[in-house]
Amino acid sequence: MPESEVMTDSNRQKHDALKGLARPLRVTRLGMLAERALRSFWLLWTVLVFGLALLMLGLQDFIAPKAAQIMLLAFGLAAIYGLIYGLRRFRWPSKSEARARLDASLAGHPITALTDTQAVGAQDLASKAVWQAHLARITARLKRAKAAPADLQISRYDPYAFRYMALLLLLVALIFGSVARVASVVEIASGQGGAAQAAAPSWEGWIAPPAYTGKPSLYLNDLPAGDLLVPKGARITVRLYGEAGALTLHETVSGEAGDETGPDAVRHEMTVNQAGILQIDGQGGVGWNIALLPDLSPEVRFDGDLLREASGVMRQPFAAQDDYAVVSGQAEFRLDLANLDRRYGQAAPPEPRENVILDLPLPFAGDRRKFSEDLVDDLSKHPWSGLPVTLTLTVQDAQGQIGNSAAKPMLMPGRRFFAPLAAAVIEQRRDLLWSRQNAARVTQVLRAVTHRPDGFVRNDSAYLMLRVAIRRLESGVAFNMTTELQNEIADALWEIALLFEDGSLADAKQRLKRAQERLSEAMKNGASKDEIAELMDELRDATKDYMNQLAEQQGKDGSENQQQAQKGDTFKFSQQELQALMDRIQELMEEGRMEEAQELMQRMNEMMENLRITEGGQGGEQGEGQQSMQNLKDSLRDQQGLSDEAFRDLQEQFNPDAQAGEGDQNRSNNDGRGQGDGESGQQGGKQGKQSLADRQQALRDELQRQQGALPGAGTAEGDAARQNLDKAGRAMDKAEQALRDDRLAEALDNQAEALEAMREGLRNLNDAIARNEQQQSPGEQGQSMGRDSANARDPLGRSNGGRGQAGSDESLLQGQDVYRRARELLDELRRRSGDQNRPDVELDYLKRLLDRF
Repeated sequence: MPESEVMTDSNRQKHDALKGLARPLRVTRLGMLAERALRSFWLLWTVLVFGLALLMLGLQDFIAPKAAQIMLLAFGLAAIYGLIYGLRRFRWPSKSEARARLDASLAGHPITALTDTQAVGAQDLASKAVWQAHLARITARLKRAKAAPADLQISRYDPYAFRYMALLLLLVALIFGSVARVASVVEIASGQGGAAQAAAPSWEGWIAPPAYTGKPSLYLNDLPAGDLLVPKGARITVRLYGEAGALTLHETVSGEAGDETGPDAVRHEMTVNQAGILQIDGQGGVGWNIALLPDLSPEVRFDGDLLREASGVMRQPFAAQDDYAVVSGQAEFRLDLANLDRRYGQAAPPEPRENVILDLPLPFAGDRRKFSEDLVDDLSKHPWSGLPVTLTLTVQDAQGQIGNSAAKPMLMPGRRFFAPLAAAVIEQRRDLLWSRQNAARVTQVLRAVTHRPDGFVRNDSAYLMLRVAIRRLESGVAFNMTTELQNEIADALWEIALLFEDGSLADAKQRLKRAQERLSEAMKNGASKDEIAELMDELRDATKDYMNQLAEQQGKDGSENQQQAQKGDTFKFSQQELQALMDRIQELMEEGRMEEAQELMQRMNEMMENLRITEGGQGGEQGEGQQSMQNLKDSLRDQQGLSDEAFRDLQEQFNPDAQAGEGDQNRSNNDGRGQGDGESGQQGGKQGKQSLADRQQALRDELQRQQGALPGAGTAEGDAARQNLDKAGRAMDKAEQALRDDRLAEALDNQAEALEAMREGLRNLNDAIARNEQQQSPGEQGQSMGRDSANARDPLGRSNGGRGQAGSDESLLQGQDVYRRARELLDELRRRSGDQNRPDVELDYLKRLLDRF
């Protein structure tokens, strides 16, 4: 190829490559232009933005005209300086500068390399071929070239960030100011700005609704004339500017006598108390017809029957609602004299007493427009306790409107006393508080009921305290029964009644508790057989005494205990079953199986806490249903405690310093519950050492075990209970996996789902038990219980025993091949006793079995 043609191809290749750089070069040059303009004129546009923002905010309206002119002059001079500063620094970018910037941004400076010529070897064909390949690579690289980015950072020119301050002030002006005020720069320059401009007639106003409505404020200047809905209690503020008297305000919404404002008034504030007009008269004036936005009165109602606990604490559910929010509420008990039996102590005129007023609980957080709560209080010591009263609920909204519930007649809830002497003391206490005129009668009655205390009064301390109270009553009758003395004696009678009511049962329970603690210590310390036998005899005596005291009290409260039993809040447990349980504990201890004995002891402690006595051991399916209810409640409580611990751990993850001490203390309290019951504290401590995931798995296994023993199979309620427990089990499985993966938030969600499903299962199970009781007559229930008891067998195939007993005399080995089975058991015992890897306790137990047989 001729040399001239080779040179022509090279030049054409270079020309095409440079032509392809036209767009990147143009964009690079524009970027350099923006970069130099920003660096040169940043001071100018910062000053201009500052001035514009101040004008939009109306600063000129609040200063004197001279000060406004000085402000305008200062900003003008600053702008001129910024312009000169920018013009001196600004240079228009040339094409060569743009090409150099683009070439510097590319690897290997390909643009410079493209303008090079071959210095040597121009006549050598191989050298020319290499040169052509070099140009081809550069050309390909230039085809992929992009514009060099512009450097718009000017922080080194504006180290104090005045530009950002100006932009922020402009943003505030755009939100709260007005662009129309910028036109006032002409009046400022002519000497009519500032305060002089403020003299021109103008106005502005706001309507601020009450905070409880949650509605935003209204800017009157943006609202057209006409009808306007405003909440009652809204605050209207109007400001008038300009010459005095040029604008006047006329309003009738406040309800005040002087609705016409003075001509010199500048600021007007009023509260909307009624519908009316708001009129601004003068140049640019406007008017509105203001109507009140409806605000309904709050409502409150009873949301269920009043519940009373055995301790006297009442619980009254209620529901309240309002269109905005309920701010307060009260419950008022009034004495119902019309339904009161005015005999005996109530025959005298009652001393004046104020109605009992309790504050209704309101939600601490959340929506108060509609909610449900429980009123909880203990009125046992009030003089009206047990007397006819009416209960009325009252709620109030922020506007002061009141809503009342219907009056609910009832006996004022309080603690019930079943011991005859305690009930007599409480009745006389009520008569004494009814009227001081009853003091002489109360003295006579108390002396009569304690005339011959032998065999009747069991608590000597309470008896002596009662004699002292009687003497003080006699002194008050003889001299002067003051209100202070009346209240002191009433308080003393209350304490005396508690001793008569709970003294014997409390003593028996304390003795039982001491016996349980001593036996638990013996289990831990490895007591001998003689010591175990002695401690078991002590436990049997204490248990028998406690059950007798409990049976005596429950016999006096038959109706209430029956109601509690229907709710499944207590155990039904016969003395035969309890005796069998203690015999089993003693047997396990003598065999050295302390851990199993400890578990059985723990179960007995829990059952004794909620014990009910049944005669003849009757229980049947109803007793099993109540036991299932109680077991499920225990699991629900354990799941709630586990969820609380997971929540505390989640808090510690986000704020370990603030939550560490509190979390450890709460966990210690939770794990240590039940320390008063023998080894409950030790068992809780063991559980506290397990991981949350392992405890969740154990709780899931326990729930699965309970599902297999649920009554009501085949009924709609029973099937619904099983379905809900299945749902709870699946949620527990998910919670366990989330705990193992340290996903506490997800675990809490799954635990909440499990809790809700377990609660639904409890309701379904309760319905199933209630339906079963309704469908069976008393005779059928007895026959059904007898059949179930006869057919029920333990895991070893033995009968559970008749009449509610925990075991039977039936032989374990039954059938035709009895001897073969006995030989197999004996061989298995020998095999296990020869395994030296087994624990010493188990080997000792196996040796004793072989020695016996």
